[in-house]
Amino acid sequence: MAYILNIETSTKNCSVALAKNGEIVLCKEIAEIGFSHAEKLHVFLEELLKETELSFKDINAIAVSQGPGSYTGLRIGVSAAKGLCYALDIPLIAVDTMQILANQVTVEEGIIIPMIDARRMEVFSAIFDKNHLKIRETKAEVLEEHSFAENKELIYIVGDCAAKAKTVLINDNFIFLEKNVYPSAKEMATLSYELFKQNTFVDVAYFEPFYLKDFMLTQKS
Repeated sequence: MAYILNIETSTKNCSVALAKNGEIVLCKEIAEIGFSHAEKLHVFLEELLKETELSFKDINAIAVSQGPGSYTGLRIGVSAAKGLCYALDIPLIAVDTMQILANQVTVEEGIIIPMIDARRMEVFSAIFDKNHLKIRETKAEVLEEHSFAENKELIYIVGDCAAKAKTVLINDNFIFLEKNVYPSAKEMATLSYELFKQNTFVDVAYFEPFYLKDFMLTQKS
């Protein structure tokens, strides 16, 4: 039996889920315009354990969304996960954020493209087949009229980029799943459990989030 705490903070959604053998026991999450991860994350963790009548000593591993996404959000989630793993002497599991987002969608044909907003017309994206297998690695790219033009099949877009993507991705084969906006710890449960069974862990001391791009500090004029 394995209890895994799953932490997802790569976007505006602060999401934590406790899973037992890959099945969700309880999830706490909130998506706010202003990032509240620093205030909410540890509160959610404590509430999960209290409501399930477990303690940190019952947890077998911590899983964290590795990115890409918000620099600050990822930093908060990874720092919390590493601190818990170090204190509890349990393994750390890193889960691909794009995989988490893609796994929200079930399709019978075509491809799935999870997108996370970067800035302006730029997005973080990857491509998955209908079985949720990644067929193109994650990239930071600027959306324009001919983006993904080589893909003629149905293309399902999931993530927080629908509003701006719709302005340039206008071909009939693009389908925007606007109810699926943010990655959630709920979709991490099966992914992290499979990695746990395979002993696929990352080094607690040296693991860093997959930022994909360097952090850029902007100043208001």
